Amino acid sequence: MFRERLAEDAALIQTHFDRVLAGFETLPVTSGMAWATWGGKRLRGFWVLESARLHGIGTERAIWPATAIEALHAYSLVHDDLPCMDDDDLRRGRPTVHAKWDEGTAVLAGDALHSLAFELAAHPECGPAAVRADLVLSLARAAGAAGMVEGQARDMAAESAPAPLTLDQITALQAGKTGALIEWSACAGARLAQADPAPLRDYARALGLAFQIADDILDVEGDAQKAGKRLQKDASKGKATFVSLLGLDAARTRARDLADAACDALTSYGARAETLREAARFVISRQS
Repeated sequence: MFRERLAEDAALIQTHFDRVLAGFETLPVTSGMAWATWGGKRLRGFWVLESARLHGIGTERAIWPATAIEALHAYSLVHDDLPCMDDDDLRRGRPTVHAKWDEGTAVLAGDALHSLAFELAAHPECGPAAVRADLVLSLARAAGAAGMVEGQARDMAAESAPAPLTLDQITALQAGKTGALIEWSACAGARLAQADPAPLRDYARALGLAFQIADDILDVEGDAQKAGKRLQKDASKGKATFVSLLGLDAARTRARDLADAACDALTSYGARAETLREAARFVISRQS
């Protein structure tokens, strides 16, 4: 059920992106936006749509914040790939935006996607003004200096730190860099319904950490062709990761325990949350 739902939701989000981006003038920057938002698993958008279904919210409303989080995620990847950051020339099996066009176009495409994310989250079809304000405010906090950007800044600083990060420090770093947007995505359905997001927040916090541990494992032993990007980057930079600190076996065990904790957090939803539980299991077994 999960894989079919993920594929269906990815197609819905792509169609919505195509419709939204068609409203812009064709320029290198808008072409870069379309390039950056093509493909990918759309897990964050899936979490928005599935958490909305869990609360009886229709796709016609949830597609707006689902596309918003994918726009924001795409912006973060475009900027993360720049030479001044991770300096990657491959993403999802295709040239990164700066490699296909140039650095200026990539910066502007990322900026435009960042703005678009908030425009989509504030769209009238998301619901009443109070709901839209909550979505936008929480997204700003998740994306900014107390969330994703903070985590990215900590990650960059670690590259020149005199000593490798500790396990606690990496956990805090990844709670921002990776976990903040996953948490926003999983809680979006509850926000749309003006319901208590606490169970989904607990689910997402465990899942976000499991997601990053799985990424660290993939960076060590994954297949670059399947992943669609360059691997073993962390080791080449001498960065501490969950794998380098725990070892592969212990990292796998920790990821499984976190996935189990994520599933347990959904107990109050009963069988209705089974697709979200399947998503947690997928996160720690994926190949890309």
